[in-house]
Amino acid sequence: MPLPPKRLLLTPGPTPIPPEVVAAMATPLPHHRSPEFKELFVGVLGKLKAVFRTTDDVLLFSASGTGAFESAYANLLSPGDRILVVTAGNFGDRWVKMGEAYRADVEVLRYPWGARPDPDEVAARIVGRDDLTAAFVVHSETSTGATADLQAIAEGSRGRSAVLVVDAISSLGATPLETEAWGLDVVVTGSQKALMTPPGLAFASVSARALERSAQATNPRFYFDWARTLAAQRKGATAFTPPISLILGLDAALDRIEAAGLEAMWERTRRMGAGLRAAVRALGLELYSPDDPDCSLVTAVSLPDGIDGDAVRLGLRDRHGITAAGGQGPLKGRIIRFGAFGFIEPLDLVAGMAAFEQELAAAGHPVELGTGVGALTRVLAAAPQVSA
Repeated sequence: MPLPPKRLLLTPGPTPIPPEVVAAMATPLPHHRSPEFKELFVGVLGKLKAVFRTTDDVLLFSASGTGAFESAYANLLSPGDRILVVTAGNFGDRWVKMGEAYRADVEVLRYPWGARPDPDEVAARIVGRDDLTAAFVVHSETSTGATADLQAIAEGSRGRSAVLVVDAISSLGATPLETEAWGLDVVVTGSQKALMTPPGLAFASVSARALERSAQATNPRFYFDWARTLAAQRKGATAFTPPISLILGLDAALDRIEAAGLEAMWERTRRMGAGLRAAVRALGLELYSPDDPDCSLVTAVSLPDGIDGDAVRLGLRDRHGITAAGGQGPLKGRIIRFGAFGFIEPLDLVAGMAAFEQELAAAGHPVELGTGVGALTRVLAAAPQVSA
């Protein structure tokens, strides 16, 4: 039987998994109520606080990032509560739908897909609103590649009575995010993005103010109950059976982040994103994602009329073993998205760009092979590289 082809993930998630993470997940399982696991789990929770940049509790759930985000709706709201959801893409729209499912009174601040929310406008819709229970903001909208100015939103809304909930599912660990310094109430992320662990774990950093609000909320909750989860974690345990192998892998991934340095990881993302944007411009293509260093996590490329983005994406996968992401919703077939964080390495991007050039040429776009690769490598070579 022939060996499977080598595969390269260049998506905004899941991202590739470092070998030591894979090795950690292959070790024999400790029982989840054993002293060995307790020591591991307590250590992981402490390392998560360092990545979240907070001294508040970080709650761990066996779920996708969407599950941890749902925990905010379940724990903060009562039926009929008014909430604000800021949306400029697919995931913001998802949180609108979630609010409706929880029978909240959902107020939507909508921006065009691909836009960056105006921080002053967002803050103005939050501050001075005693009728508003919570505001939900997407930090990195991976469907478009746009990253919100979360720091400006948080600082502009410091006088709020509403709880500020942040979708940092792709951004935490990849770009600056200061949970405690910026005064963020709830920050949610998942394991399969910048944390370089397979899907299945999700996390919510919860401030004391958010915990106080949750004690007053009446929405039903059980599996995602913050109080139940927190009570178990403070004893070094989980409320329910956890995915032990994933936590073993996460421990190794967090060690890797600590060794590299979180700030260095942030700068690495900016450098790789700058290289991708330079490559896109050199190829005569338009960027769909903002041409901004703060929007370096995901580079979305608009494809010329007459070129089927899905066909290009499938060509990358089937002929080159490279998985990029396509467009979602109204952008299906119109864009290609490349991630630049997690365990995606600079030379992975070089391989991906070389294959992308070939697929563009095959689709009829005039390409001088090596143009995009050259622009990318010149940016990457301009500064020392940091490994994830």
